[in-house]
Amino acid sequence: MYSHRMRERLLKLRQELEALAAAGAQSAAVVELDQSKVGRLSRMDALQAQAMAQASVQRREAMLRNIDAALQRIDDGDYGLCCDCGDPIDPRRLDFDPTVPRCIDCASKSER
Repeated sequence: MYSHRMRERLLKLRQELEALAAAGAQSAAVVELDQSKVGRLSRMDALQAQAMAQASVQRREAMLRNIDAALQRIDDGDYGLCCDCGDPIDPRRLDFDPTVPRCIDCASKSER
């Protein structure tokens, strides 16, 4: 069944993201600003790396929320139906990104 296959895919994706989050937690830690320990350029590099790590954390958290919402739609029997118009979402769109909640027409309208 399509929903069962997508559930397995979503669960696997969630597991991968959670593993990445555990591995990258230290990268987003606060950068120490003691100039006697770290030079100015090294500190700037560390701040930039921290900002990129924090952005990655935010993207992972958003993706985890999208995964949980898709899993909830599967449980509710609404998976594969557009959350705006109720029409079926093209299976090719779901194969590309199993978390999408909207058909292509409604997604295009919401981006405008």
